[in-house]
Amino acid sequence: MKETEYAIVDIETTGGNASGSRITEIAIIIHNGKSIIDRFETLVNPQKEIPAPIFALTGINNEMVRSAPIFDDIAEKVFELLTDRIFVAHNVNFDYTFVRHELEKSGFKWKERKLCTVRAARKIRPGYKSYSLGNLSKSLDIPLQNQHRAGGDADATAILFSRLLEWDADGHLQKMIKNTALDQRLPPNLPPEDFDALPEKPGVYYFYNQVNKVIYVGKAINLKKRVASHFSGHKITPQRQHFLRDIHAISFEVCATELMALLLECNEIKKLWPVYNRALKRFEPKYGLYEYEARSGYKYLVTGKLSKFQTCIEHFNTIHEGINMLISLKQEFEIDNRFCKYGITTAGEIFPDNSTPLPEVRTHNEKIENAIDYLLSSRTSFAILDKGRSATERSCIWVENGHFYGMGYVASDIGFAEPSDVKDYVTPYISNQYIMHLINSYAQKYPGKVFKGRLPKKNLKNISISLDEANFIHGL
Repeated sequence: MKETEYAIVDIETTGGNASGSRITEIAIIIHNGKSIIDRFETLVNPQKEIPAPIFALTGINNEMVRSAPIFDDIAEKVFELLTDRIFVAHNVNFDYTFVRHELEKSGFKWKERKLCTVRAARKIRPGYKSYSLGNLSKSLDIPLQNQHRAGGDADATAILFSRLLEWDADGHLQKMIKNTALDQRLPPNLPPEDFDALPEKPGVYYFYNQVNKVIYVGKAINLKKRVASHFSGHKITPQRQHFLRDIHAISFEVCATELMALLLECNEIKKLWPVYNRALKRFEPKYGLYEYEARSGYKYLVTGKLSKFQTCIEHFNTIHEGINMLISLKQEFEIDNRFCKYGITTAGEIFPDNSTPLPEVRTHNEKIENAIDYLLSSRTSFAILDKGRSATERSCIWVENGHFYGMGYVASDIGFAEPSDVKDYVTPYISNQYIMHLINSYAQKYPGKVFKGRLPKKNLKNISISLDEANFIHGL
């Protein structure tokens, strides 16, 4: 029988109301009833200003959280740590409500049993004047360092919890836990064996309807826990009821890494077009950067909507991205602004002010060509070599000329003389801008896993990812 495990949690927030405030720091300590077996702690960007009184209490200011992950970035990790474990906190309802609210906003349906160390201490060690963490720590001689920070308070709560376990001769803790037992049900038409077969590994999962058509594709760090999140929670809407009723089977594919799961998920959604997948369907580039030559011989750079009848040099999700790139190219290569068109794709001659002479045609066209060559040359080829699905293999991803070529697995004893050798071991997939953003971000974060002379170059230092794209990526 599996031992009961506990997730001891402490958070810091921007305020006291979960619906209007956000988490700024979280610490999670995993306890198996005997000792601590895991720990997670991070600052969180609340995406709002931290009030002065909160800063005065916690010492956490806006600058400290500016480069921290937003909650969406850590939501699956938090969900993984909390699922199938009893949620323990000092004044548990505060932490529990905030965490559940944030997980729901990130798309995770989560509810677990909970245990309050304030109430437990009152039952097991009655008679103290105050049961605040600070005062109780002094009374019980528990070290409390870095008070009012998530890590420090969680450490003290973990020590308190360990002592309560030792002192609980009357079984108060088990009675308290039993009163908050979780009621989680599988969809009515899903065979339990399909869910039981899910491993606790990274990968991609598929939901099928009655006629064996894929209706939803998702990725997970932990397949079993992520799939379970779809079925937990008590919020019932017509859309959710239809979704759960439509699930008649589940299949999955284990992936070596979260990145490979993301890439496979994206390709499968594009290929299968499941009815309940919406976010990635909307993530299609709509604008492009074009070059054309007018009858006068002058070359133009233009940003505008994608066209089936024109080949673009680069594509974007928003017109603002295209404009930003064109402005950056204009500045970098000193291109006359009169030969840049922002948001217009129709080729038409300009009518310049006669007071400003036009540049010499050849010199101007060379600048346009240099700008285009710069963009094309930044499309490098490289491989990413990472861990495999087992100790006897490695995973590999190949990017060719700035485009995702494919991914696969290779025996761990096979070596590569050149990065391009990886190409022989991958399964080809379709590339798009979103996929390349994921790969380039991963390569920048983990340069030791990139097999090439240098990291993938950023096109231009002034080019930034759109807010729509960033928000979507954080929501995965």
